[in-house]
Amino acid sequence: MEKQAEEAVRYPVCSRRKFIKTIGIGSLALGLSCKSRIPEAQVPPNILFCIADDWGWPHAGVYGDPVVQTPTFDCIAEEGVLFDHAFVSSPSCTPSRNAILTGQYHWRLEEGANLWSTLDIKFLVFPLILEEAGYHVGYWRKCWGPGDIKAGGYADEYPGGKRYPEGFAQFLGARPEGSPFCFWLGSSDPHRPYESGSGKAFGMNLPKIRVPEFYPDVPEVRADIADYYFEVQRFDSDCAAAIAILEKTGELENTIIVMTGDHGIPFPRCKSNLYDWGVRVPLAIRWGNRKRSGRRITDFISFVDFAPTFLEAAGLEIPDRMSGRSLLSLLESDQSGQVEKLRDHVIFGKERHVPAQESPEMGGYPCRGLRTDQFLYIRNFFPERWPAGVPEGATHPIGRFADCDDGPTKYFLIDHRDDPEFKRFYELAFAKRPAEELYDLGKDPDQVNNVAGDPDYGQIRSELASRLIAELKATSDPRVLGREVPFDGYPYRAKYKLNR
Repeated sequence: MEKQAEEAVRYPVCSRRKFIKTIGIGSLALGLSCKSRIPEAQVPPNILFCIADDWGWPHAGVYGDPVVQTPTFDCIAEEGVLFDHAFVSSPSCTPSRNAILTGQYHWRLEEGANLWSTLDIKFLVFPLILEEAGYHVGYWRKCWGPGDIKAGGYADEYPGGKRYPEGFAQFLGARPEGSPFCFWLGSSDPHRPYESGSGKAFGMNLPKIRVPEFYPDVPEVRADIADYYFEVQRFDSDCAAAIAILEKTGELENTIIVMTGDHGIPFPRCKSNLYDWGVRVPLAIRWGNRKRSGRRITDFISFVDFAPTFLEAAGLEIPDRMSGRSLLSLLESDQSGQVEKLRDHVIFGKERHVPAQESPEMGGYPCRGLRTDQFLYIRNFFPERWPAGVPEGATHPIGRFADCDDGPTKYFLIDHRDDPEFKRFYELAFAKRPAEELYDLGKDPDQVNNVAGDPDYGQIRSELASRLIAELKATSDPRVLGREVPFDGYPYRAKYKLNR
């Protein structure tokens, strides 16, 4: 832990003259096909895509978190654009990353909609399109997955390109002269497990941690969040190191730098849930000093927007099959706040995270959601199922409530399930939920009071439900098209065996 703490404290200093100076780290790459080539007259931008594993909103200093220190992220926001409403396609690693790579909602990707699945090679991915067009592409640490990518038709490479185990410097050392690059810096932080007490040992101010309304304010929860913060800071330091290399090599101003997380935090009612703490993530983008900096945008954007953004920035044609819309107009705008009126909402969903229902059921907890500035509407397709897994019985090797990562907060809620003081928090995390959920965000920012059954919200609920179904149909979601829905029947490709 001492070594980790030493590494995590190496933060950059933000300034207009010097973006970031720090130590070095980082790397990424893979392959496919695209007819278009980069126009010779255009100088294509490099792309550095930095993505954490389980880093959720609002845990960054620039968002007002009083404890976690994210100077690299804050600096990118100061010299670029900060997004307030960035949402994943799915609050689960594999489908979230599949959506990023393909620019398509995960429910369009067949088996790729599930955790521990695969991604069929027939689905075009932006790194390989860029590679075919002349980009040098690759990745470091976690890019695609978890799952079995070879089952989708890939050989020795990944959808993100070739792996560079020694990091960004190694990747750049292998770069052909004159080639633009696209590098996926995929941290494994802040995924569990954590080193217990790391946050406190690093000097974090536990009393200042904001405990969300769906948890009890107890020392065990505060300490757990602090340990998570420690790993967020380590990810921030990794990004600083990669950016320092960009500055040293003179590539900084022609590089699009994206810094974000793949979904919400690995805590109860967060990861693998459609509430903000599961699907909303930090996002900052910097593209050289030619763009107006220091802007904060409230437009709603989805992770399916990344692929078309990168392709358009490279001067390439965006495949019609992509669900997302390029963010280039937002990056090139000089406005803050709401820039494009049509970006006033976002949709997302979840299929199988883990097969954590009653044995021998292999199903997940399928649900879809629509988020506007005022409301969150959720449709749970099988309310009779357990949203976080079964409460008793060894139907999954992770154990009870297998759809929720193990940790001190989870076990505090379980151990105090019968305590009147804490029973409500247990039920919010693990109890069965109704078919429809609706939250009034102005009154209930942590989304704990479901008003779907309140007559005063009847018209709003009906309008949002219709709007969600219409958009799901428009994006060919099998859950609403009246077809056979295959998601629960796809293989669960984990390396461990299920106890069934």
